[in-house]
Amino acid sequence: MTADTATPTETGNQSGRWDALPLLVDGAEVTGRGAVLEVIDPATEEVVTEVRAADAAQVDEAVAAARRAFVSPAWAEIGGEGRRELIHRLADLVEQHVDELADAVTTEAGTPVSISAPLQVMWPVQHLRWYADQAVVDREEDLGPHQVPVPSHSVVGYRPVGVVAAIAAYNYPITLAVHKLGPALLTGCTVVLMPSPRTPVATLLLARLIREAGFPPGVVNVVVGGVEEARRLTEHPDVAKVAFTGSVEVGRHVMCQAASHLAGVVLELGGKSPAIMLPDADVAAVAPAVHLRYCRNGGQACAAPTRLLVPRAQWDTFVDVTRSTIDEVVVGDPRDPATVVGPMITAAHRDRVERYVADAVASGASVVAGGGRPDLARGWFTNPAVVADVDNSWPIAQEEIFGPVSVAMPYDSVDEAVAIANDSMFGLHAYVFSADLEAARALAPRLRVGAVTINGGGGFRADAPMGGFGVSGIGREIGHWGIHEFLEPQHVQWATPAG
Repeated sequence: MTADTATPTETGNQSGRWDALPLLVDGAEVTGRGAVLEVIDPATEEVVTEVRAADAAQVDEAVAAARRAFVSPAWAEIGGEGRRELIHRLADLVEQHVDELADAVTTEAGTPVSISAPLQVMWPVQHLRWYADQAVVDREEDLGPHQVPVPSHSVVGYRPVGVVAAIAAYNYPITLAVHKLGPALLTGCTVVLMPSPRTPVATLLLARLIREAGFPPGVVNVVVGGVEEARRLTEHPDVAKVAFTGSVEVGRHVMCQAASHLAGVVLELGGKSPAIMLPDADVAAVAPAVHLRYCRNGGQACAAPTRLLVPRAQWDTFVDVTRSTIDEVVVGDPRDPATVVGPMITAAHRDRVERYVADAVASGASVVAGGGRPDLARGWFTNPAVVADVDNSWPIAQEEIFGPVSVAMPYDSVDEAVAIANDSMFGLHAYVFSADLEAARALAPRLRVGAVTINGGGGFRADAPMGGFGVSGIGREIGHWGIHEFLEPQHVQWATPAG
């Protein structure tokens, strides 16, 4: 039986400090003229605050401001050192406000307090600092001389693409915003940032810090809106690049909308990541960490390892350890430091998560650990569940659930494990566990994914790419790869004297 905490405590807006949060357009704080959006604490089901969304005209105003700022001397001539200073200043301000930002994320997204500050705020700070220092890197490439048909010399420079529409998902609002803001700003682009309407508070607090950091008016604009406002942004002819994080279904729409004016896209659309425990892995030691990894943030994470591939010879050990681990996972109040699994973002999403499990059981699967709901009076909670006796072709094994649910499947050979891992429309991430590091590394090229984590890996590197194969997305975020998504190569060639 999954351990449950007490009824969730009150929300983080007791003093009304998040009421009437303004948008940021052309350097000014403005009140939205669109719909009133309720921000609901998923742990208490209470309305925390209300946010006025932008209307269509304000979306247009934000894009126009970004376009003006892109060509204005205040931004275009500031240079790498100036951009570096501004991004570092923003990182300083985010770090100074870590408590309020983390509180906002816990309140509106349900992220447990044990990870809201380190994962939802301090990781973005570290990445902002890396991006800041990248602003002064000279990326020009010297192609050298060329002789046919006449002598010449060439270099390739890199120029900012222009106005960027940055749209973030609800699960990591600040992190996902920074994945787009950092590289766009360091390259000299300007941005219109739109958070998920489910979690706008943290991003609007970030907008205040952006303004305080001193970015020239229009360089960063922050607007909130629903489907129609997002469409207005992605279809705007002055938007040169759309960077989006979200579901595959919405990503397809975003891509089509950007294509209406041939804008480029960077899409991070999720995953169904396998965790392969190789035959020599210590399953009893590995399994608990894997379960805790996909339970983190309520399983609402794109790289969560939710397909667990276990050597058949160690299956019984895996099941025993799994039951004891899941029994100790605390589900409930995200403000309790002991909580591992907080709420799902909405009641509808909780029902969707549970429906995957119910449908699998109806088809013959079994829940070997967890399942059901915790005994809590309010909040959109569901217990973690480990489902076995599943075919890899079933929806529960193929579709991104975005909840604390995993499927576990035994395998008889490494080749079979690789085949199961690759039998997915997604290709974001894979996890490999082995006592033989070289064997694990040799397996990585066989996996059709954008990243492979071996034996737990390490920290969330700012200099490593994030993205995937298949429907996991297009392009890459983070690292030099993410920076180049916001740059256009420009070939410059000049004639040189003969001889």
